[in-house]
Amino acid sequence: MTETPIRTERRGGVLEVTLDRPRANALDLATSRLLGELFTGFRDDPEMRVAIITAAGDKFFCPGWDLKAAADGDAVDGDYGKGGFGGLQELRGLNKPVIAAVNGICCGGGLEWALSADIILAAEHATFALPELRSGTVADAASVKLPKRIPYHIAMEMLMTGRWIDAEEAARWGLINQIHPGDQLMARARDMADTLAAGPPLVYAALKEIVREAEDLKFQDAMNRITRSQFATVETLYNSEDQIEGARAFAEKRDPVWKGR
Repeated sequence: MTETPIRTERRGGVLEVTLDRPRANALDLATSRLLGELFTGFRDDPEMRVAIITAAGDKFFCPGWDLKAAADGDAVDGDYGKGGFGGLQELRGLNKPVIAAVNGICCGGGLEWALSADIILAAEHATFALPELRSGTVADAASVKLPKRIPYHIAMEMLMTGRWIDAEEAARWGLINQIHPGDQLMARARDMADTLAAGPPLVYAALKEIVREAEDLKFQDAMNRITRSQFATVETLYNSEDQIEGARAFAEKRDPVWKGR
C-alpha cells in the first residue's frame, strides 16, 4: 500500500488526480472520503478549471468497491464522504469539466466513477463491465446512469449479465469519447484538459447546470427556466465581463481573454 492512496498534481488550472491503491486501485470508505474533500476543494477553488481522474499502473483503472475492506468491516452503505462514492458521484454544484483517463480495467463502482466525468478517454487495452450481480448486489448508480448514456438494451445486457466489453465496443456504443494507445493516454487527456482550461469557465458552468437540471424536465419547461432567470450560472454568464469580452473578441477578430467573471 502506498503512503497515500491519492496523488495530485496541479498544472495551471488543471488538477490531475491519480488513484494509487495497489494492487487494483479499488476504493474503500477512507479513500472515498479523501476524494470527496479533494473534489470539494477543486469545485470551490476559482483558480482550478478542469480535473483529470486516472489511476496508477497500466492494468487497473478501478474495479470499484474494495471487497477486502468490506470483509474487514467497511460497510457498503457506510460514510462515503462529500460527493458520495469516489467523491464525484453526488457532489452538488460541480460546474467544472472533469475528464476520465481510463488506463485499464474499469468495472463496477470504477465504471460508475468514470461515468461521473464529462468526457471519458480510454487506453486501447481498457475493458468495462458491471459484474455486481455475480456478488448478489446491484450496480445502483450505473442502473440510473447507463441506460441514459448508451442504448437501453446494451445497458441492460451489461447490468443483467455482467458481460465485459472492450474499448472498441465501448466507443461504438458511445460509452467513451476516444481510444488512445496506452502510452499516449495521459498526453491526450492533458491536451484536452489544456484546451478546456483555456476556454470560458462561465460557459462550462452554465452548460453543466443546464444539462444536469434539465435531465428530468420537458424541453419547454427547461427553456422556461432559462428565460425566467432560474439558472444561477446562466444569469452569472449573461451578466459577466466574459460575455462582453466574447462579443468584443469576435468583432475585433481576436482570441478572447476569459477571466471567469
